[in-house]
Amino acid sequence: MLLSTLLSPYTLVAVVAVYFVLPYLKLWRLSDIPSPSVAAFTNLWLMLQARRGQRSITVHEMHKKYGKMVRIGPNHISIADDAAIQTIYAHGNGFLKADFYDAFVSIRRGLFNTRDRAEHTRKRKTISHTFSAKSIGEFEQYIHGNVELFVKQWNKLSDLEANPKTGYASVDALNWFNYLAFDVIGDLAFGAPFGMLEKGQDIAEMRKSPDGPPTYVPAVEVLNRRGEVSATLGCCPALIPFAKYIPDRFFKDGLEAVANLAGIAIARVNERLKPENMANNTRVDLLARLMEGKDETGATLGRQELTAEALTQLIAGSDTTSNTSCAILYWALRTPGVIEKLHKALDKAIPQGIEVPSFAMVKEIPYLQWVIWETMRIHSTSSMGLPREIPAGNPPIEICGHLFYPGDILAVPAYTIHHSTEVWGPDADEFVPERWDPARLTARQKAAFIPFSTGPRACVGRNVAEMELLVICGTFFRMFDYQLEQEGPMLCREGFLRKPLGLNVGIKRRVPA
Repeated sequence: MLLSTLLSPYTLVAVVAVYFVLPYLKLWRLSDIPSPSVAAFTNLWLMLQARRGQRSITVHEMHKKYGKMVRIGPNHISIADDAAIQTIYAHGNGFLKADFYDAFVSIRRGLFNTRDRAEHTRKRKTISHTFSAKSIGEFEQYIHGNVELFVKQWNKLSDLEANPKTGYASVDALNWFNYLAFDVIGDLAFGAPFGMLEKGQDIAEMRKSPDGPPTYVPAVEVLNRRGEVSATLGCCPALIPFAKYIPDRFFKDGLEAVANLAGIAIARVNERLKPENMANNTRVDLLARLMEGKDETGATLGRQELTAEALTQLIAGSDTTSNTSCAILYWALRTPGVIEKLHKALDKAIPQGIEVPSFAMVKEIPYLQWVIWETMRIHSTSSMGLPREIPAGNPPIEICGHLFYPGDILAVPAYTIHHSTEVWGPDADEFVPERWDPARLTARQKAAFIPFSTGPRACVGRNVAEMELLVICGTFFRMFDYQLEQEGPMLCREGFLRKPLGLNVGIKRRVPA
């Protein structure tokens, strides 16, 4: 009798009302903000968009339909207004990273996913020296050596696999950009490349613990799956403890990827810290700098925290670079005149006989920088609105004429801001490198460009990333000719980052003029 009462339709309706309707009524003050489908009642709507790999594009479409403010969760508001960037992300506003970031914790919280303000300040103080101007200059040698191997491998492909009719060898450029980015970050963060360029294969050693046996996994695939499952679970953090029970293979594979990615960092740190590898080691890489870092008490990072921060560098410095490199090549190839202008600028700036230019040779080439920036705008590898929570005790915040209170989660969607015709003009959806000419660029556009976020939680490795992209792009555009071998747009899927699914091109050696 009791069981039948509990399972009665009235009881089920009451449960639904308590779970969905009461929270909605509690947040009635947000009811004037339009929301798609059931987003105002549950985070499951946003979670579904993330699961589909199209979160930023869907949110962008919702903004086109509803306007500058869209309610994408019960207390989560997406604000497509560049004027809100400083309010939400700037120094001194008191906003905290939302519980979305709990889904990205594996070994322990690192600089990226810590939510506590004091802990973040401690970590940033300990790590910031790693990215000083002096350190970045010392990192260039590791970028340079791997780009040299990249050129060697593509020269080999051009010679051995060229189509006799066209002279071009067919490659999936994304794969090779992945190999290059992982080998560079392996060299920078862990003391040695992963060997992907040498093997032409996605493979890396991982260990469950420092003393555990080694196994081998596809690192690029692992990173992609980890990003997708974490970005999905982050939309509904209450489900994180129960994710392994969700009857969708996506979650099981994703959680395994989270463990395997941590295992890659454990294996590489373990190798780097072996006494025989530490003796007389003079490398000035990221791990060496992390080991030198001290907080305000003079304490250095412990083994577990060191590994967590090294993992952060691996994640932040790998597929961000490869995705962007791939997108740069795609947009340059599909836009008439861009390749020719790049050839002219690069041939003029880089001396004959040099295959891989130094950073000093390419950092002052305006058109190359414009192409990179324009790709970061139109492709927006980091596309989603990074969620920030108004903490308890904060006064109400007014944005777009609406008051928001502690507990509200606000975000500015980078993809939508980067495609705003109000900010960028009627050609916002077109690839126009010349828009970055200082004579054309407005102060508003400069402030609205947020590929690395902004404020105290902005990417600490921005300068390394920009140096790497300039050297990589300066090399592959100058040393090779291309033809696009796929029809239609470059397909993408979004996890935490919006990543291409492939780029089929023909390559052949080019003799610089």
